[in-house]
Amino acid sequence: MSFITFGEIMLRLTPEKHKMKINSCKSFNVDYAGSESNVASSLGVLGNDVAFVTKLPENQLGDAAISSLRWYGINTNAIVRGGNRIGTYFIEQGTSIRPSKVIYDRKNSSLSEIKDNEFNWEEILKNRTWIFLSGITPVLSSQCAKETIKVAEIARKMGVKVAFDMNYRRSLWKQPSDARIIFDKIFNNTNLLFGNANVLKDVYNISPEGDNKHDQTLNAMETASQKFGIDKIAFTIRDHVSASHNKLSGVFLSESKYYTSNTIEVSIADRFGTGDAFAAGLLHGVNKEWNDQKAVDFATAAFALKHTVLGDQHTSSEEEIFSIMEGNISGHVLR
Repeated sequence: MSFITFGEIMLRLTPEKHKMKINSCKSFNVDYAGSESNVASSLGVLGNDVAFVTKLPENQLGDAAISSLRWYGINTNAIVRGGNRIGTYFIEQGTSIRPSKVIYDRKNSSLSEIKDNEFNWEEILKNRTWIFLSGITPVLSSQCAKETIKVAEIARKMGVKVAFDMNYRRSLWKQPSDARIIFDKIFNNTNLLFGNANVLKDVYNISPEGDNKHDQTLNAMETASQKFGIDKIAFTIRDHVSASHNKLSGVFLSESKYYTSNTIEVSIADRFGTGDAFAAGLLHGVNKEWNDQKAVDFATAAFALKHTVLGDQHTSSEEEIFSIMEGNISGHVLR
């Protein structure tokens, strides 16, 4: 099987001194990342055939972004060049009681200004098994929303399965109802849905029932499955002890059965890209035709392990993820 992802890869700027505040830093580390490209890089590192589709400016920043994708083994042949700028985001890593923060600077980016028929989706999707989309791309512009819905519809008609991560970003959407209109159209063509209980509450005002986060997540997934007509759903569960310490697990609804992973506690080096690592881990398991329990266990181990890796991309191997999945979480030195 082979994968393709569509979205915006951005210039990521992070204070050079780890966990330093933006307003007092003098220099930034440079990387290139974005939800859909993060999923692609994780899939590539795990040895999958994966391509990424976007639009980037015809300048050195666009060149560097493409080079970064190729480093992970990602096919970049369908990337369109043009437009004026690459989207940018600044990350301030939180710690203890201070939360992480994101500042977006992506208005008028190349992808946000795409035009009709810039992507030949019938050709791009040919011989692909899955396409991964997220709820971030549609908020960038009306044309991005139109294009995301369009590719989901074309993929379904061509027999390419659609994986959709709701990925609701409050700071980008004007109001939840705008997201609902677009998400509903994408759901009509979705085979596998990613998210969490909080997203359903934010976008659809669905408050799950239950005495704890696990039960609330199961209730949210059941509600989502019935409401949107999707029978495969994978949600993450995050218990925030602090910005430095989380408890993590995952649940996979498949063929009316729920599969829950063990809970893994982590001390956090970098919070960003973790949900993308979960999505890639589950898609990897599906690609390998693992049973549903093994797939969600692997995805959750990848989800947890990514918290220990600086940068958006998860560069851990299948062997390293399996080790965490098997309970090797003491952090002892390997010699």
